Amino acid sequence: MNRTPLFPSAASVIRPAPLPCAGPVTVPVPAAVRFRAACPDCRGRFELAAAALRLAIGATSRTTFYTFTCPECGASVRKPAGERIIELLTGGGVRTLRLHTAL
Repeated sequence: MNRTPLFPSAASVIRPAPLPCAGPVTVPVPAAVRFRAACPDCRGRFELAAAALRLAIGATSRTTFYTFTCPECGASVRKPAGERIIELLTGGGVRTLRLHTAL
């Protein structure tokens, strides 16, 4: 009788080589990621693709914000970005600018 093992033996398992830890890892983001936003000028509500948003991360909460152009009225909108917003936008593929202070 031919017995087939349910689990592979230790000798047959191929172990991948460890990955080098040399810098940030790029995580692929689906192109269909959309963010809900609202315009304070025209009170329009809409969804924006990651490419329509920009995130600026500064040294303080006053200098950390995201921007977009309202697709309904064309106004340039700038809103503060807390930690959770930063996490969502960076994870969704929004382009990020890090602001540095001059020494």
